[in-house]
Amino acid sequence: MNTQAPSFLPDPEPLQAELRSCLPQFKQVLWVEQTDSTNADLLSRARAPQGPLARPWLLGAHLQNRGRGRAGRSWQNRRGANLMFSCAFDLFLPAHQLPTLSPLVGLAACVAMRGLLDPANRPLLTMKWPNDLLWKSAKLAGILVEATRAGTSRLAPDHYVAIIGMGVNLDDARSLSQSLNRQVADWSEIAREDAAAQAVSACAMVAALAQAWYDSLNQVTAYGFGSLPERYAQVDALAGRRIDVLDGGRLLHAGIACGVDTQGRLILRSPEGETAVSVGEVSVRPQSEAR
Repeated sequence: MNTQAPSFLPDPEPLQAELRSCLPQFKQVLWVEQTDSTNADLLSRARAPQGPLARPWLLGAHLQNRGRGRAGRSWQNRRGANLMFSCAFDLFLPAHQLPTLSPLVGLAACVAMRGLLDPANRPLLTMKWPNDLLWKSAKLAGILVEATRAGTSRLAPDHYVAIIGMGVNLDDARSLSQSLNRQVADWSEIAREDAAAQAVSACAMVAALAQAWYDSLNQVTAYGFGSLPERYAQVDALAGRRIDVLDGGRLLHAGIACGVDTQGRLILRSPEGETAVSVGEVSVRPQSEAR
């Protein structure tokens, strides 16, 4: 079967029409040929004084000229090699809980993507804090979460709009691994090994992810984040690993990863005790160094 990425992505118009049918609760669903950044577009729309109030929204693009990842990184992409889209959701949460959204939506995405695979292969898809998706320890997808106030039409003091952007590698893993000097995975690689993945369409993948975020955000709005540590443990790629936490190349923390707390902070255990980490870039030490 041909699993090359260009055949995986239909043209924008039919993909948009199919997604509208699959996601009837989304008030706006658009898929375009190209834009600068789907996250930036939805942020601008959410902040506009006059504009549509009903959410959620979904915006996807075959090409992003200024796509953004976490920590201000640019997102390398070409048409057909990446699945890129963003969603905007209304949230009613206190400001101090907004950082917890990053691991929460990563968890939801990982569980949704696992659901597209044969059961035997699902444990091979894991999550690296705060929200990178890994296939056999190589990065498959990245997520960017941003929150903003909603123009002049905010509904309450705790009303925010969460913009969740995701990029999934469909092809090009080998060249990306070489150019980025780290291991990268793509969906075509998974499809060669997994019969269920071979049958997944672009619409099915996007719809599963968007629905998972919608359901997860509704759940925490109603019930809070108390179940996050237990659920996160089921997909945790770092559990028991010796890791370094860096900021701009500077070492902030080092220790053994022990899951997350109810605020989504990474828990590190070291001889000095436990530390809850809320910011930083995780570097996993080789297993030989961890012994």
